[in-house]
Amino acid sequence: MVLQALMFFGLVLIVVGPIHWYLYKRLVKDTTTTKRGRRIGGIAIIALAVALLAAFIVPRAVGAKASWVIPLVGYMWLAVLFYLLVTLLVLEIPRVIANRTWARRPAADRTPATSHDAATAPAGTGSAASQTMLAEPGLPPAAESPAEVAGPADPSRRLLIARSAAIFAGLTATGITAYGVKTALGDPVLKRVQIPLAKLPRSMDGYKIALVSDIHLGPLTGVEHSRRIVRSINGLSPDLIAVAGDLVDGTVEELGDEAAPLADLRSRDGAYFVTGNHEYFSGAEEWLVEVDRLGMRPLQNERLDIRGLTLAGVNDVSGGDLGEGGPDFAKTLDGRDPGKPVVLLAHQPIQAFEAAKHGVDLQLSGHTHGGQMVPFNLIAALQQPVISGLGEVDGTKVYVTNGAGFWGPPVRVGAPPDITLVELRAM
Repeated sequence: MVLQALMFFGLVLIVVGPIHWYLYKRLVKDTTTTKRGRRIGGIAIIALAVALLAAFIVPRAVGAKASWVIPLVGYMWLAVLFYLLVTLLVLEIPRVIANRTWARRPAADRTPATSHDAATAPAGTGSAASQTMLAEPGLPPAAESPAEVAGPADPSRRLLIARSAAIFAGLTATGITAYGVKTALGDPVLKRVQIPLAKLPRSMDGYKIALVSDIHLGPLTGVEHSRRIVRSINGLSPDLIAVAGDLVDGTVEELGDEAAPLADLRSRDGAYFVTGNHEYFSGAEEWLVEVDRLGMRPLQNERLDIRGLTLAGVNDVSGGDLGEGGPDFAKTLDGRDPGKPVVLLAHQPIQAFEAAKHGVDLQLSGHTHGGQMVPFNLIAALQQPVISGLGEVDGTKVYVTNGAGFWGPPVRVGAPPDITLVELRAM
């Protein structure tokens, strides 16, 4: 716990603080000319930063349901903040070019009223250079210094550029976020993918597995979120249902009512569940009992034969990190029938490296959310071998769903929620 606390405060110091300082500079300091305006803007930025931090802390302290307003404010700011940051960073180069281009223009072009003012100004009020020229009209004009030709940019011009960038970034960030909210809270996209398996018997050609992951029941979802997912899965008429972790963000006591509709899932060969990292933050043992009560069989480092294939499931890697039982591939897969294909449920795609060592034919995963908000997918790719869709890791096929829910901001951009019908094909 001490290590986690230190890591959290390190994240605050390294990430949250500098980002908000940058936003204050670009959105408040550069665009505001009065001390009062900067003070108000600074207080607003600080308040939003506090709300963001509170969104992570308060639900764990007082419960997910009791504090839903705080996560809503904090997480929505997180989404807007992210796209403000991206947009402003993209605008940095054009902003610098615009300011420098204006600064290089001759003073007469940048401030056309200056020459007129100098000519009509009373004696003693002009610049030193103009007074010298008036005092000695017979002399040729002195060469202008570089500072006089390309002096500092007009403050009003800088203010115009800064305000234009801030307005553009604000409209862009709020527009993208609004689109992302609509996508995240809408029906999941129903995907279909055919995956050939060399060992699959002809009798199982066309076997259908409904894969769903990252449902993330929590303070911002509601029971309709579960009902919508159940309707979508049952409408696919699957042979088997695979729930690949991160079902919840809260305790059974808090979210039991939201999970209740999952008892209505229907398939020929049943529904199966493996833990994700968020189960270990939400009381994994209680949820494993509750999931079983709802009719989904937990696979905790175990396997079973279903018709002509072996279905296996391993715990998420975070279980081991938290001392609650991580994945055990040897226990799960050693001694199986080598003539049957193995379909493995594992929450994180990165677990495929170990799965490949044990001859797994197909791994079904989630965890990545497809990046959830582009360009987060580029960051996720630094850790996970497959972000979305079908890939391969050391000879093992890996299919990764975007997940049916969201974590943090109720926002999805470029990675809509999905449920995938995986159709196995004999070769």
